[in-house]
Amino acid sequence: MSDALIRPRLVLITTPLPDGAPGEDALRAALSGGDVASVIIDPAGRDEAAFQRFAEALVPIAQDAGAAAIVVDDTRCAGRVRADGLHVASGTVEALQDAIARFSPKLIVGGSGFETRHEGLEAGEFLPDYLMFGRLGGDAAEEPHAKNLELGEWWAAVVEIPCIVMAGGNVESARAAAATGAEFVALSSAVFAEGSDTAAQVARANAIFDEIAEGVAA
Repeated sequence: MSDALIRPRLVLITTPLPDGAPGEDALRAALSGGDVASVIIDPAGRDEAAFQRFAEALVPIAQDAGAAAIVVDDTRCAGRVRADGLHVASGTVEALQDAIARFSPKLIVGGSGFETRHEGLEAGEFLPDYLMFGRLGGDAAEEPHAKNLELGEWWAAVVEIPCIVMAGGNVESARAAAATGAEFVALSSAVFAEGSDTAAQVARANAIFDEIAEGVAA
């Protein structure tokens, strides 16, 4: 583990959240559990109108808790709901470049879906605010994908642009993601699985990050 390892911050991804009060209450509870840097709001198969309603409900919940609200792919929705950012999930450099040209620096603009070092470096040439290694909804396994860890560790060591590493479906997997040196660790189903105590999961993730920071300081 590198002496330069930093304490990452938590990013929540809403993929498993249901519509309406159950999803809103789950997010509100999660945000009460500890530090959350941002909430990435995923359409997760919703049509445009349904996603608009979903985002309208969740954006102010995130912002009221001090987290940046980042909408996935839908630029019109991001504007209508006054989101803080836009996440381009296609994994294409052209789409990310276009979003940066149109919306940065007014909005935070980042992306995911880049699965090789070469793709990541190509995307990084356009100076996104961050890149995420891992796909939305790609956390079915309890542990992070090895590729996400490898890319995150490499990126954190050689590139100044911040990165997010997607952890697995168990909150304890946040430790492996944080050990890459990434500035941010993303959790989704580990926090928002049906029946989960979302506040407790966020508190546990932050405790893991604190343990890592204390270990480096020692």
